Amino acid sequence: MTDFVPENQTIQLANPPAISVQKSRLQLPRSLSTFETWGFGSTGLLLWFGVAPGMHIELGEKAIWVWIPSAIVAVFLNLQIKQLGKHWQDMSGGTPNYAARLLKDYPFIAKYGVIGYWLGWVSVPAVNAIILADLIKTTLLEFNLQSPDGLLRVIFVILPYIVAFSGTRSLAIFQAFFIVPAVSLLIAFCVGGLGWLAFAPASPGFLPAAGVAAPSFVLWAKWFFVAVYAVYGCETASSFISESRRPDLTLQCLKYMAILIPIVYVGGSWVLARLSTDPQAGENTFLHLLSAAQPFWGNAATSLITFLVAAGCLLSSVTAVSNSPRVLYQLALDRHLSPLFTLFTTRSVIGHGLVATLIMSLICLLWGDVSRVVMITGTGYLASMMVVHLGIWIKRDRSEALYPYWAILFLAIEVVVLVVGGIAWSWLDLLIGLILPILVSGADALMRRLPFSFFQLQWWTKFYRRKTSLRSFDFMIVQTITIIILVCGSTGLGWLAHRFLYLRNENRPEDNSLNALFLVLLLVIAFIGIAIACWTSLPQVIAMGEAKQRAEHLFVAALDAMLIVNNKGEICQVNPAAELLFEMDATQLLGRPLNLFLEEIDYDPALWDSLSEKTLKHKNLFNSETQIPCVVEIAVSEYFNQSDGTQEYIAILRDITDRKYAEMRLQRSLNEQEELTQQATEQAKELEIVLQNLQSTQTQLIQTEKMSSLGQLVAGVAHEINNPVNFIYGNLSHSVTYSRDLLELVDRYQAWERQQAIAPSPEIQTFIEDIDLDFLREDLPKVLHSMKLGAERIRQIVLTLRNFSRLDEAEMKPIDIHEGIDSTLLLLQNRLKSNPDHKEVQIIKNYGELPLVDCFAGQLNQVFMNLLSNAIDALQTTEKEGFFSGNESPSVTISTQIVNTNFVQISFKDNGYGMPESIKEKIFNPFFTTKPVGEGTGLGLSISYKIIVDKHGGKIQCISEERKGTEFLIEIPLSRPES
Repeated sequence: MTDFVPENQTIQLANPPAISVQKSRLQLPRSLSTFETWGFGSTGLLLWFGVAPGMHIELGEKAIWVWIPSAIVAVFLNLQIKQLGKHWQDMSGGTPNYAARLLKDYPFIAKYGVIGYWLGWVSVPAVNAIILADLIKTTLLEFNLQSPDGLLRVIFVILPYIVAFSGTRSLAIFQAFFIVPAVSLLIAFCVGGLGWLAFAPASPGFLPAAGVAAPSFVLWAKWFFVAVYAVYGCETASSFISESRRPDLTLQCLKYMAILIPIVYVGGSWVLARLSTDPQAGENTFLHLLSAAQPFWGNAATSLITFLVAAGCLLSSVTAVSNSPRVLYQLALDRHLSPLFTLFTTRSVIGHGLVATLIMSLICLLWGDVSRVVMITGTGYLASMMVVHLGIWIKRDRSEALYPYWAILFLAIEVVVLVVGGIAWSWLDLLIGLILPILVSGADALMRRLPFSFFQLQWWTKFYRRKTSLRSFDFMIVQTITIIILVCGSTGLGWLAHRFLYLRNENRPEDNSLNALFLVLLLVIAFIGIAIACWTSLPQVIAMGEAKQRAEHLFVAALDAMLIVNNKGEICQVNPAAELLFEMDATQLLGRPLNLFLEEIDYDPALWDSLSEKTLKHKNLFNSETQIPCVVEIAVSEYFNQSDGTQEYIAILRDITDRKYAEMRLQRSLNEQEELTQQATEQAKELEIVLQNLQSTQTQLIQTEKMSSLGQLVAGVAHEINNPVNFIYGNLSHSVTYSRDLLELVDRYQAWERQQAIAPSPEIQTFIEDIDLDFLREDLPKVLHSMKLGAERIRQIVLTLRNFSRLDEAEMKPIDIHEGIDSTLLLLQNRLKSNPDHKEVQIIKNYGELPLVDCFAGQLNQVFMNLLSNAIDALQTTEKEGFFSGNESPSVTISTQIVNTNFVQISFKDNGYGMPESIKEKIFNPFFTTKPVGEGTGLGLSISYKIIVDKHGGKIQCISEERKGTEFLIEIPLSRPES
């Protein structure tokens, strides 16, 4: 891995698109032609080799009953995937990743299906390596030679990966070069065999005379299980749609593959069933195909089948190696796998996906048994196809679901096949196959959690950031095809020379086995030739071409004027931007010294500064003010011309006249701006002083108006109540005396009647009983006493109101602080009492011995009112929020004492929640309030601060901490000297 994603294409997944069809910065480049994507999409037909012979051995002609329904499902699958591809043309990985997108609400199922599909493809190189090794082994046995099976298998597995690590495009070119003869030969085998069966006189008949019996259901399910591994694989073109230059044409491959599926998988299998009769073939794919082809291809069968098997194996391995990393790449983009799998090089090499695929391919090779490898990996593959059909059914109401009801039918069949067929093969292998995707997912999860930097995206991002270059794909095609032709041609000529000498000396007839061995070597050497080219000379050749193209493109397209100057200072080459700058054609500039056009520049370019500013001699710019010269910034670099061995210089000129003129105007504007700024600063200071005075005046006016209104109201109420109360209170004593005298008169009169033995008249006796004279005599004094107490209470309240308002004390006078606090508490008595919504607020008085204090009594009482009101509001709010628990009650502690000999300290401390620092530092600001709109003006504490500090020369301080309550400390002097 040498060329990687450029640095400006930052690899990031912080906001990778979870579910998005928009092109991502992590999108693989659209570098593949339609023909190349069709090459990848056609190799699914070649997978038939890996499954058909094994099924033929056990079922014979009955295998047709397996291939027909599986081919039908595959046709529907291809058409459905084509429909999904239209909706997600920027998605890599194809079929399983489409299903994951459909099942985005079921991430475990989606991820399981994709990994199962990937496991099905990673086994393809291993299976093909075994088939190719068996082919070579069979051929070498003709010469009594033993082949190194293990070594050959490993080589055939690793070979496509070697090319893949050099660039995806190399694999695509190899695929495109051999796919046409391989697929054409396969179709010729199927169609030719069917034609021979139908029309040849020596044919055993197109159909057997006794018909074809159906296999048992268990056998049918067993081989349908394996058939899915091959016949469903004709949709691989979908994996490369996101990299296709023409995705619409790539999608057409899926439709044509749907047409060819019945021809190959049904027709070819019928030819194999009817004509492969070699009892020595065993599980050898080559021998089975050779036996079936010899009746209608004759002596050419060996060479043709050899090429068909070898090309089919290599091509399907190439597709597997290309397809599998893209499946992991898209799964990682959708955030189901480690983001490491999203890393790719500028040549579309998905490094981590390739490494993971290679490791799994080698693990599959260790099993060695084709049937078991196909069965175990095919379990995950069949499960992935079930996930596809499940996703189509779940999203059946969406336009991309083409055949939802067929999909649910296919899903039901596949569930039965998975259980019955899997157990028929091996319940243990079935269990391994089902668990394997979970193990892979667990390994990925473990890798993401390992603390080593090797498993971190950042480490690999730094590793991948390397200098890159543009690519010339057409030149790459020419180089690769040329190397293939040269290598294959030289190998072919050498082989023919060997055969000529061999036959001439030994006089032996031509042997088809030699031709077969030659074809295998031809394909392998072509593969090796591509690998050699991709890892040696081709990158350098491409880099040179890319650098040349980049330089030419930049030279022509550059917005700045560019000149190439020889060692004499003469202009050798100019770009279009230079013609515009000098306002001359290239013919007028070429061959002339550059110093003819630039002032103060030396004739010798070796003396030029690397960066300088010069003036054009022949060109001026005009504006509304004056004529100004054209100024250019010139950057000079030197290089050695390899073609003629001379020193040349590249001069880049940029017209900076507008910038210079703008700088001049900017400097003028800055000077003006500086003057304006200075004036604005002075005005701002003046405005700030005015604003502060305005705020202070406004606060004082509000406070004065508030106090005046309150004082007038209180004084008016006190005055109006005081007169009638005094009238009532003054007459209550006389009422008590009069009532006592009247009752005594009644008592004496009743005593006289008893002495004179005079009975009261019946009317008087009745009246005495009606008024209940005894009760009246007892209760009347009590009533008068209660009225006296009420009148005294009213007089006390009136006195308290007058004391609170202190309208008659506008000047500073000695007062009793405790009396002012008690008056305020009396006015707030109603708010302190308990009610259904709040507990009673306890007032705790810790009064010290205080003398009379010189102060403005009314204003100081206003401070007490503000502080106590705020404390009550805070306690009630805290109580609503559940701060007080159990028997705990809200309380306010009022303390007074003498401090520093000449100061009185008054403390109001509540046991509420307290306030944060952010609020505490703002509480004395005007109009700041924490109360809802309409419940406070935000002036209470601001006014209190001015009263204490400005009016009394004292201090007011707030001490508060969350969950520990709030305390306001007031200190005022005992006496204030006159100012």
